[in-house]
Amino acid sequence: MYCLRQFLYPSEEELHKLVRFLVEKLSSSSEAVKFSGERDVGPRLKFKEDNFGKVSESVMKNADNEEVDQNLQKVEAILKDLRVDELSESSQFKAGDATVVCDPLRVHDILQDELFSESTAEFVDSSGASGHEGTAHQKDEHVSTCPKETNSKIQYEEGDLLCQEKALKDELRANTLQMQHLEEEFESWKAAADMAFDENHPMEFFLEQLNKRIDAKKHNILELELQWDAVQKPIEEKKRSLEEHLYANNPVAQEKLQKLREIELEMQLTSSEIRKREEEHLKLAADLKKQPEVASRRSYIEQIKEITKNSSKLDSDIERILRDTRTLQLESNSIQESLHRTYAVIDEIVFREAKKNTDRGQAYRLLTSIHDSFEQISEKILTTDRIRREIADLEKKLAAVSSRSLNEDKLQVDVDAIMKENEYLEQQIQYD
Repeated sequence: MYCLRQFLYPSEEELHKLVRFLVEKLSSSSEAVKFSGERDVGPRLKFKEDNFGKVSESVMKNADNEEVDQNLQKVEAILKDLRVDELSESSQFKAGDATVVCDPLRVHDILQDELFSESTAEFVDSSGASGHEGTAHQKDEHVSTCPKETNSKIQYEEGDLLCQEKALKDELRANTLQMQHLEEEFESWKAAADMAFDENHPMEFFLEQLNKRIDAKKHNILELELQWDAVQKPIEEKKRSLEEHLYANNPVAQEKLQKLREIELEMQLTSSEIRKREEEHLKLAADLKKQPEVASRRSYIEQIKEITKNSSKLDSDIERILRDTRTLQLESNSIQESLHRTYAVIDEIVFREAKKNTDRGQAYRLLTSIHDSFEQISEKILTTDRIRREIADLEKKLAAVSSRSLNEDKLQVDVDAIMKENEYLEQQIQYD
């Protein structure tokens, strides 16, 4: 009964002793878990249930349960702090052994039950020692051997649960990032819908606002880059001086450090060149968007094919016209030659007859006048044809000029420039 009262109403010194005992147990279990494997956890659970049953029977016999709960809460708070420290140590070498995902909230309950079972086992041993020394000795041996056998299992479960907790935290972090991305996408779509259905402002107004925001963000990025450069430069210089001081007595390390710096310099030059090319690419892409839309390459190919067909047709027409012109020229030459021969024969005959008879001289004069008249008529026909061709060319030029739009402002500027130049030349002549 004294041991039970001592357990239900412990003093601060006894609590500190209990905490030190639990710390020793936990530290010994964390060292033993490095060489332990996966075993059956049935004996541990059975031992824990037996201890918990014994303690529950003892606690039910006490009338003052509220004070017992307060003391237990103190012990649990201290054990919770110890559990956090132990979990941080065991997670360094047991994070990769877990394969099954469970609820991470069970870690607190399981560890608390295990620690509580160890404390209750100690209490049962101490309480039984007051009445039965032989039985207490056997219980002490049983309690001392059971934690040693189950330490590896407990620590394995701890590492398993910690790894599961880490996996769940990673999954929660990934889901949080995905949710943020979806929220940002939803906000962007919502803003786009508001812009599309806004009747008070045109689309150009929203585009101007977006461009202003983009320019402001670019300006902020440039300012941040300048600030980063200002902060990075002294850090790099300090790092360089420390490296030189560290490798001052090691020529091999100095050589490697020099090569590393050369590689870093090449990387900086390459990154600056890449950044410059990206800026040029963005600028050219913006200029390309501003350019008017042109026809596709296929349309140009079709136009070239059509022009080729038309040119071949025109070549055939030109050849045909040349053949006809050559034929007509030959016919004209043959007709003129026959006409000259006929005129020469008739002229000679009429001239002979005019010598014989003076009355026939008038016929000769009429013949010569007719010949001159026909010659003048042929010359006039040729001149008329040439004039007609010139008229057709001039009409084409006039149509081309009339189709052009005259810019009065440009003409006025040209006239003013000519007048100024004339005034300048007149002044130069007067000075000379």
